[in-house]
Amino acid sequence: MKIRLPRKEKPPVEDPDSYLKTEVEGDALKIGQDGSIAIDSEEDISKSQKNYMGKKEIWMYALAAGGQGMIYAIMSSYISEFYLNVAMLPPMFVLFLMLFARLWDAVNDPMCGAIVDKVNPKGGKFRPYVLYTPIPVAILTFFMFFVPKGISMNNLMIYSAFIYTFWGMIYTVSDVPFWSMPNAMTPNASERGKTISVARTINGIGSAVPIVLYMLLSMILPKLTSKTGVEFDKVQYMVIALVCAILGSIIFLTSYFTTKERVVVPRPAKRDKSEPSPIKLLLTCKPLMLVVAMGILASGRYLVQVAAIHVARYSFYIGPELTGLTDVAINEALASSRATIATIFQVCSAVGMFGAMLVLPKLYKKYNYKKIIIVSCLSGFVASIAMTIVGWFSTFWACIPFIIISSIPLGVINVTSYAMIGDSLDYMEWKTGRRETALGSSTQSFINKLGNALATSFIVITYMIFSIDPAAIVASAGAINPLEIPKNVRFGMFTLVSLLPGVSMLLCTIPVFFYDLVGKKKNLVLSELAKQREERGMVIQEQ
Repeated sequence: MKIRLPRKEKPPVEDPDSYLKTEVEGDALKIGQDGSIAIDSEEDISKSQKNYMGKKEIWMYALAAGGQGMIYAIMSSYISEFYLNVAMLPPMFVLFLMLFARLWDAVNDPMCGAIVDKVNPKGGKFRPYVLYTPIPVAILTFFMFFVPKGISMNNLMIYSAFIYTFWGMIYTVSDVPFWSMPNAMTPNASERGKTISVARTINGIGSAVPIVLYMLLSMILPKLTSKTGVEFDKVQYMVIALVCAILGSIIFLTSYFTTKERVVVPRPAKRDKSEPSPIKLLLTCKPLMLVVAMGILASGRYLVQVAAIHVARYSFYIGPELTGLTDVAINEALASSRATIATIFQVCSAVGMFGAMLVLPKLYKKYNYKKIIIVSCLSGFVASIAMTIVGWFSTFWACIPFIIISSIPLGVINVTSYAMIGDSLDYMEWKTGRRETALGSSTQSFINKLGNALATSFIVITYMIFSIDPAAIVASAGAINPLEIPKNVRFGMFTLVSLLPGVSMLLCTIPVFFYDLVGKKKNLVLSELAKQREERGMVIQEQ
């Protein structure tokens, strides 16, 4: 079944006299006098519309998202730890690298989205990118966690900057079209939201693979190699990157063969100079900009996962008494403690995050996106503050329930923001007659990378504030022992997974309060959009 929709035509000129204006959720909305558009109900009307996708297609798309999750998670969860404590790169360099790469993404991501919107390659508008990008992404992922032997620090910084920046560019070319695909797979907003929800859940499960590998290799590798300390860490990360890059890319590639693009948009006509540019359309789309603001302010939520390994290395120790042990035994005990604590953090965050993702489809049936995000983020804020207090006065084990609760917004935002962007693009098309799908989706890609970069920057700044020099510590003590680190430094590192994420979740609710594309207004947009598409010549063909 194909739906052909001309994109660049303006919507039909409306007769102002044929509409009544009414106030619905704070906006003056137009309603036909013939009563053809019903807005009396808050129930999402797309839930009762026709579905176009089978369960197999939805789950195969979700499986591919899981493969992508493996690759992205090895970068997002461990790149700061690898750069600072394994590659031993200067903290200031890592900070500037994160900021520079994100400044470039501010240009690269929208540019990629604009190109994808304009180009119509053979095999589909979005699917071909899924076919051609996995191999370069896999290669760059491996080399991002590979330290060339004998390389000088200056050359290592150049090498790391090139690989990290180039990885981000190629990943964008893969990520933006992939998450734009649900918009082309179905015209039904509810079915699109369901597809994204399932895909983001499986993506989250895939992101747990590097964490599991880290834990397993911490137990297995000591029996297979005599390397210790930093050299052991290099081997560990290199193996994790290799496995995730190969396995994740193969799984991601399957979506090219198992999905269909049903909403086919023909090549757009040349834009009239009097029409706004695609970038201007995005910047003037209020719902979309509010989602972007929410995502940026919620960047601290990534710290629960990204900073866990740093907290495990510097804040807590779980294991046998170290006094009297040999250097080798101490290294093994510290590595085991680090892996255990990091795994506990990741498992707890996974319980909160995946638990929320699994419940979301049912919540979507009863509540709108706005309510779900606000309630979950405020709950996460309260749990984070409680965890901060407990972490100071009590033990690590007492923090576990609060880690779980504070991780709930991770799952909620990671899924719901994509659905909100889809609705915002519906709003843009309804209001302007144009739909910049890939460009709109590129905002989410940029938000994700910016969020992880800001989280990494917070970590680096914490190192700088407390004058933590991993290379100096290893050179003098042979290993990083949290029991020998001052309590204020240990607690300062702990706030990365407690206080800062909580403040971030509180702040992100501010723009959401102004997001009004819900209930009656959303129903009006969907109803009017369906009429506009029909009047502009949408053709549905049975296959």
